[in-house]
Amino acid sequence: MAIRSGREFVESLRDDRVVYANGERIADVTEYPPFRGALMSLAALYDLQNEHRAELTFASPSTGQPVAASYLMARTVEEVEFRRRAEQMRADFTYGLMGRMPDFCNAMVTDFASGAADLGVREPRFGDNITRYYELCRENDLCLTHTLIDPQVDRARGPAEQTDPFLTMRPVRETDSGVIVRGAKMLATLAPLSNELLVGPFLPRRPGEEDYALCFAIPNHTPGLKFICRETYDDGRGRFDRPLTSRYDEQDALVIFEDVLVPWERMFIYRDIDIYNSVTGRRLGYTQLQACIRGLAKLKFLAGLACHIAEAIGRSDALHFRAQLGELVANVELVSGLVRAGVPELVDAKSELRPPRALSATLWVLIPQVQVRAIQLIREMSGSGLILTPTQKDFENPEIVGHLEKYLRGKSLSARERVQLFKLAWDLIGEPFGSRQFQYEWFYAGDPYFTRARFYELPVVQEYKEIVTKLLRSNGIE
Repeated sequence: MAIRSGREFVESLRDDRVVYANGERIADVTEYPPFRGALMSLAALYDLQNEHRAELTFASPSTGQPVAASYLMARTVEEVEFRRRAEQMRADFTYGLMGRMPDFCNAMVTDFASGAADLGVREPRFGDNITRYYELCRENDLCLTHTLIDPQVDRARGPAEQTDPFLTMRPVRETDSGVIVRGAKMLATLAPLSNELLVGPFLPRRPGEEDYALCFAIPNHTPGLKFICRETYDDGRGRFDRPLTSRYDEQDALVIFEDVLVPWERMFIYRDIDIYNSVTGRRLGYTQLQACIRGLAKLKFLAGLACHIAEAIGRSDALHFRAQLGELVANVELVSGLVRAGVPELVDAKSELRPPRALSATLWVLIPQVQVRAIQLIREMSGSGLILTPTQKDFENPEIVGHLEKYLRGKSLSARERVQLFKLAWDLIGEPFGSRQFQYEWFYAGDPYFTRARFYELPVVQEYKEIVTKLLRSNGIE
């Protein structure tokens, strides 16, 4: 099978999956109004692949049919650059606002498959499993979600120390067919609108937590699997009043495993703490590259929005705002340069199967900081304009539209255009959708203090210290 169309993707979601949202069981996720906006955005991404096959696909090594570029195991700088351009095109298509667009988990599965030998170092079948699963996803153009995090009940205790040993998902028993698992995981973004669930490694496991060191993938309609969604943000207000929420609310869910059978052929890590803790640090880096590309797309969008707002109300004439806008644009250019610099570094990393440090630093440190700075700048420039935004119905009311057109116009925009611009900004930084985006990006790679602290553990720290030691010794100081 080759790449799918948007219609084929939508049809693939009509199965027996168990999804709850707003207190009800959703019979058909493709017909549930709060999911429709994100569903149509995803379908458009699948159609985009068909419209731009030369830019977004490559020939399957198995069938010769076109498959998604995000599955390409690149062997040269040119091939990684092809991946980068393809993923940038797709990230720009959604303005960087869908963190779990299919490209992300595609890249993650490709990373894992690139290191299949690591997964199968003690049990070769697990390495074989990830290779077959990668091929299954690639050849069928599947849409995946993933879940990594243990339920946030008592962070002072590990999963084995909780009052309920099945709070975090773990095995119940083994069978000839596979492993029965019970418990919960979070936070499965895009769960209602994806085909498969990848349970991946995340937090380091300690001795005694072997039962929680699992990595596998199963279809979203697997018996015993349930998704309980957070509050939906799309309330049907439409694109004028909720221009982003109405298109990109990709949903997040708590995943419940009620004695779910995970077939042995779908298991990639099983009760092996060493492999579980080391595999993410030995991924090749396709995941980080895609995440940085998506982050760059969002930064470009934020920068463009900030510049639009400044010009709409005359803020761009003030030197202190021009300086801050220039700083924001410069930061976007820095991220762009680092993403491009990560392309050859990713190829060089093949000999060691390690994520390029430039990409990790960009994703974990620089992008979140620049996004926070951009949002703060938009708030400072917008002032009360973010708040005083009438609805589409107000502009359709002949009794008041004249007042709106007179008093809410911008420097060079009509009142309707200016209000649309500020509604876009408010949806991105003030509405539930925007607040979720802020929290999501800040914790995208985990606890930001933990991710930053990891750089202090790099061998280059000793190299930097040696520079200072060398100078001290040159002065006769031991």
